[in-house]
Amino acid sequence: MNRDLLLEIGVEEIPSAYMAQALEDLHRLAKKNLAESRLTHGEIKTMGTPRRLVLLIPELAEMQSDAVIQNRGPRKSAAFDQSGNPTKAGLGFARSQGLDINELTTVDVDGVEYVAAVRREVGKAATEILPQLLADIIQAIPFPRSMRWGYYQTRFARPIRWLLCLLNEEVIPVTIENINSDRRTYGHRFLSRGTLEVKNVSDYFAILEADYVILDQNRRSQMIWQQVKEVARAAGGTPMENADLLEEVNYLVEYPTAFWGAFSPAYLDVPPEVLTTSMIEHQRYFPVFDDEGRLRPGFIGVRNGTDFDLETVVAGNQRVLKARLEDALFFWREDTKKPIEEFVPGLSNVMFHERLGSVLDKVGRLQALAVFCGAEAKLSSPDRLERAAYLCKADLLTSMVYEFPELQGVMGRYYAILSKEESEVADAILEHYLPRFSGDRLPGSETGIAVSLAEKLDNLVAFFALNIKPTGSQDPYALRRQAIGLVNIIIDRGLKLDLTRLIKRAYQGLQAFKLGNSSEQTTTELMDFILHRMRGVLLEKGFSYDVIDTVLAVPNPDLYDIWTRVNLIQAIRAEGFFNDMMVVFNRAHNLSRKADAASSVDYQSLVDDSEIALYQQLQALNGEFAEALQQGQYQSALQIIAGLRPAVDRFFEAVMVMVDDDQLRQARLGLLGGIARMCQQVGDFTKIVQ
Repeated sequence: MNRDLLLEIGVEEIPSAYMAQALEDLHRLAKKNLAESRLTHGEIKTMGTPRRLVLLIPELAEMQSDAVIQNRGPRKSAAFDQSGNPTKAGLGFARSQGLDINELTTVDVDGVEYVAAVRREVGKAATEILPQLLADIIQAIPFPRSMRWGYYQTRFARPIRWLLCLLNEEVIPVTIENINSDRRTYGHRFLSRGTLEVKNVSDYFAILEADYVILDQNRRSQMIWQQVKEVARAAGGTPMENADLLEEVNYLVEYPTAFWGAFSPAYLDVPPEVLTTSMIEHQRYFPVFDDEGRLRPGFIGVRNGTDFDLETVVAGNQRVLKARLEDALFFWREDTKKPIEEFVPGLSNVMFHERLGSVLDKVGRLQALAVFCGAEAKLSSPDRLERAAYLCKADLLTSMVYEFPELQGVMGRYYAILSKEESEVADAILEHYLPRFSGDRLPGSETGIAVSLAEKLDNLVAFFALNIKPTGSQDPYALRRQAIGLVNIIIDRGLKLDLTRLIKRAYQGLQAFKLGNSSEQTTTELMDFILHRMRGVLLEKGFSYDVIDTVLAVPNPDLYDIWTRVNLIQAIRAEGFFNDMMVVFNRAHNLSRKADAASSVDYQSLVDDSEIALYQQLQALNGEFAEALQQGQYQSALQIIAGLRPAVDRFFEAVMVMVDDDQLRQARLGLLGGIARMCQQVGDFTKIVQ
């Protein structure tokens, strides 16, 4: 009869940022270790609060399944001599397996016979295996940072305080340092009645809930969001939807109670991003908006407990937030005492990188590069681009951004508007940082697009020129994110750009510094890096890997052109003409590879009507094909190649390509090579999986 296993790891409060991954790792480790131990089970579930990680394994088998273990030894010819007598190799292998030589068997591997030891291992009772198995799982859970406590060697996110482990009603003895498992647990830190005794697994959940612990994180999250919406509705507003904030709050509490707090409407003079950042980042409050999308002078907090004496909790939270907002209001008033451009000269005292000068040096590079990007992409005007690039880093010296670094760009836009700058220039100050993370919005204004391209190119080129590149999981300058942002902007905005020209222009702006790589090396390495990021972007968008590889195999500095070709080939690969094109390409490519590159091709030596007709058709289509490529009409180009199929079929029916006559053979191979090269101007179709 199968039984349910429950493991609870009681700890000091684990950081909320660790919890989701810890529960996922606990699930993964349990599934892996149980499989390796040959213990069958039902669907594993992991649950957790800040003070506990819980593993529930329903219908766990009472016994391991038996196993047949086969260990392969030397070849039979090495284990036995020609007379059938065992050799030293055979005897040694049998001895190492604890068997007599006569107990060995033979197995056939790819036509070769080997001796093998086959043993049947009888399964043990689950209760014998579980103590060590569960201890191994606990000690294997990884955390971003772990700690030791007391004089013990075990490392965990926070000190382990208790272990509960039950198989139905039976205690499974698990030991971690000085902690031995039993049937005791603890409820809410402040609301619990004290030590709780759990008789069996089925009682556990009701016992915890009676002591103010909502164990299931999914249920707890739903409770929090429902309460937050109800409190907001009662206050006449709608809460901000923020999945990250909800998850963080969820792993900060065991028994949630949402409440409404208010602040003075006078603080609404400060930009709403400042207020919401202060609420979310510092206090973990949910901002509330009215029906018109305006921030309301209030917030929703979530208490870890019941509504007992909630007025005191509300008053305390309002007092703490008021101090934060007073600081924000002071910073706002101080920063707006002078126009934004007056902050710029001070950037000369801010180091961008020890080998790349100050932020003011970077601003100078951005001005020139933004104008160049704008001209190449036909975006905005030089005056706007220069002005936006000049102001885009100014807010780094403001008090508000010093206090809230995540608001760089956001505050620059507000200060620029107050300084009477053009609206597009002000927007570009914010937009040049976009996208800041996966799924973030892209710059929308022409000026913002050009300055954003310049910002990302300057960073990428500068660090690649210094030979500072991402390695493994290390990417301290977020170069991968910036390359992905560059790709997404170009694709989304349909920008026809020669990226190598932009990279070389960015490199020119770095001539005042001692660089490690040449312009050519930097361009080559950075293009490879960007195209690799583009491959990932295309895969995320659902394109087939072979289509992506087909297009990327053809060197192309125009990312939007790559996007266009991938889109097209993905869309038409099921069309009949695409199959014809692939037949033409494959037949031409497979044979043309045998051509002697050193031999000259004389098409006058073609003799058969079929090959002469194919040559003439190919010559007639060359101009049309080149025009289609020039205009980016790749479907038309591939249809032109597909139209060669009847002539190609007749050619292969009529002649043998690999004839003894060297001149004729080279002419025929050259004809096929010309067809293959036409196809390869669109993509390397050898990579298409049919």
